[in-house]
Amino acid sequence: MSETSKVYFADFRCPSWRENLPQKLARLMMTAGFGDIDMEDKYVAIKMHFGEPGNLAYLRPNWARAVADLVKSQGGKPFLTDCNTLYVGGRKNALDHIESAYVNGFTPYSTGCHILIADGLKGTDEVEVPVEGGEYVKSAKIGRAVMDADVFVSLTHFKGHEQAGMGGCLKNIGMGCGSRAGKMEQHNSGKPFVKEKKCVGCGACKRICAHDAPQITNGKAAIDTDKCVGCGRCLAVCPKDAIQCLFDEAPAILNKKIAEYTKAVVDGRPCFHVSLVVDVSPNCDCHAENDVPIVSDVGMFASFDPVALDQACADAVMAQPAAPGSALFDAGCDGSCADHFRAAHPDTDWEVCLEHAEKLGLGSRKYELIKI
Repeated sequence: MSETSKVYFADFRCPSWRENLPQKLARLMMTAGFGDIDMEDKYVAIKMHFGEPGNLAYLRPNWARAVADLVKSQGGKPFLTDCNTLYVGGRKNALDHIESAYVNGFTPYSTGCHILIADGLKGTDEVEVPVEGGEYVKSAKIGRAVMDADVFVSLTHFKGHEQAGMGGCLKNIGMGCGSRAGKMEQHNSGKPFVKEKKCVGCGACKRICAHDAPQITNGKAAIDTDKCVGCGRCLAVCPKDAIQCLFDEAPAILNKKIAEYTKAVVDGRPCFHVSLVVDVSPNCDCHAENDVPIVSDVGMFASFDPVALDQACADAVMAQPAAPGSALFDAGCDGSCADHFRAAHPDTDWEVCLEHAEKLGLGSRKYELIKI
C-alpha cells in the first residue's frame, strides 16, 4: 500500500504591499522543504519549457528567476534546461532553441542564470540511463546536461496535452529530458523514414549511422528498416528535416514510456518539483499557438513527489468548472464534464502515466494537500 505524500499549495492571491507572486512561490518552496536540499557548490538543473515561438501560454521568465534566485541563495549553481524537439519548429537544435528562449524572454538578465540545451547542438549529446523496472524502456536516452547536474528541479506549466492527455510534471521530465532520439523512442512504435521531396542526398544520415541503414540511391536516401535499430541519430543530423518519425505510439504506451523516462532522470539524486496551474491551455506549449484556457487559474504546487504533484494538480483542475468559450465546449462538454482532459482529447488517458509511475516507485497518487 503506497504512502501518502505531501503536496504544498498556494493560490495566486496577493494582497497589496505584502508579497508578490515570485516571492510567494519562493515561500511555498521553502515551506515544502526546498531549503533542506544541499546545494552548496552543486550544479542545479531547472527543467522547464521555454515555449514554441508564437505560443503565449508558457510560464513567464519571472517564475524561473524566482527558482534560480532561491537556488543561488543556498549556494547552488542553477541553469535552465530543456532538450531539443523531435518535430520541426523553433527548438529542434540548440541555436534555434536558445534563440526562441531569448525571444520569449528567457535571457540571463531576466532569469538570473544561463540556458544549457541538455542534448547539445543537434540533439545527439545524450546519456544512456538504465531504467530499473522498465517494461518498454530498458535504457533511456537522456540529455547529457540533465544527467550531469547534481540536483534536479522541475518547473512545470500544468496544462492539457493532445497525446498524453495531460502535460504535467511527469511529462515535463520524461518527454522533456529525452534527447531527440529519446523522444522518438517514446513517440514512435517503428522506425524513422525519409521524405523524398525534402532529401538532397547529402549523406549525413549515412555517415552518422553505425548500422549502415541509410542508403543513397539516385541522390535520395532510404532507410533499410531491417538494419535500423531506431536510435534516431539520422533524424537529428539531417539538415533538411527530411527524416521523420510517425508519432504513432498508442497514448497508453506513450504515457508509460514517459513514466519510465522520468524514472531514469530522477533516480539517485536530490529532486524537487514545482507546477503552476495557470493558463491551462488544452494543448502543449510546443504548439506555435495557444487556445484559451479550459479552466480558471488555480495556483502553485510544490512537492518532492512528482506523482502526487501531478495528481493534486489534476484534481484541482477537475474541481474547476469548464471555462466558457473554451475547447471543452467545442467537444460537447456542457460545463460539468467530469474529466476536462479527456473531454478535450477523448483518445487519451492521462491516468495511465500516474498509475505506471506509482508502479515504478516514483511516488504515490495519495497525497495530503497543505495550503500556505
